[in-house]
Amino acid sequence: MIFHIRIRKWMGRMRFMLLFLAFTFAMYHILLMVTRFIEPMPKYKAPAGGAVKVFHNEHAAIFPSVSMGERLKLFYWIGE
Repeated sequence: MIFHIRIRKWMGRMRFMLLFLAFTFAMYHILLMVTRFIEPMPKYKAPAGGAVKVFHNEHAAIFPSVSMGERLKLFYWIGE
């Protein structure tokens, strides 16, 4: 009789673990779908229409051998 009670207890635990894993898996995929839905537009995609994305570091072209400390002071001074 005690043997049957232990098997039922372990079967209940196994059922709980299987349900827990199944719901966890389902919740993970639901959250992935929600994340894709609410995610903002990717900022590195190609611009649409007549827009042009431009990046040119003029300071590096003019002063190629500036130390990191000088660049940091320039950043704090003018914000670039």
